[in-house]
Amino acid sequence: MTRFIASTLLGLAIVAGSFQSSAADAKPAKIKVLLLTGDDVGVHKWRETTEATRDALAAAGKFDVTVQENLTALETADTLKGYDVIFLNYYNAHKQVLPDAAKENLLNFVKGGKGFMLSHLASASFSEWAEFHKMVGRYWVMGKSGHGPRAPFKVNIKTQDHPITKGMQDFEADDELYAKLLGDEPINVLATADSDFSKKTEPLAFTLAYGQGRVFHEAFGHDPKAIKIEGVTKLIQRGCEWAATGKVE
Repeated sequence: MTRFIASTLLGLAIVAGSFQSSAADAKPAKIKVLLLTGDDVGVHKWRETTEATRDALAAAGKFDVTVQENLTALETADTLKGYDVIFLNYYNAHKQVLPDAAKENLLNFVKGGKGFMLSHLASASFSEWAEFHKMVGRYWVMGKSGHGPRAPFKVNIKTQDHPITKGMQDFEADDELYAKLLGDEPINVLATADSDFSKKTEPLAFTLAYGQGRVFHEAFGHDPKAIKIEGVTKLIQRGCEWAATGKVE
């Protein structure tokens, strides 16, 4: 009987050890990203920037990206439940107006504790929608916002106290330096650049809270070349992770 008990305990210990080892070896679930695209001004090749953005996220090995070339996913709340963060690479140049239900679903998605991220001209979308402007913190207004010629410029990392920019150094971008974005919501500025167009220091990457959710807004992304700059790629990867989870591993 003693030998039987000892043998049983040994077997249980082996099983328990095996289970713990398997649990330790298990990889964390990938972050579910809904990348919305499908429209923009002619000089922005949205299929090309979407592919470059998806490639940047794939290179991090942390994301499961679904690309949708329209906004219909926003019309069904149950569809959005399967995602951790919505990434908007889209400007409604053809003036598509979101149905009220889609607007409500997007706002509730973020308010409820999930993430929202946008890049470049996406902040100009839905010009009639005041709550969208509030959620994205700063937004492009046609005829008021602008930029100088596309050119290399220095990006200044303003804080290393945030998970997105921790350890990052200033870098040189090659992009359109967006300036004169409107909005007065409180934002946490992570990166800036000095604009010859506005003669001011402009926020190019920042975060803000919306309800229980997290928003990361970065103004880079004129074309794939701009996205593939190492510093921009890091901001996209880290910003998307932070928006989805509130941290960067």
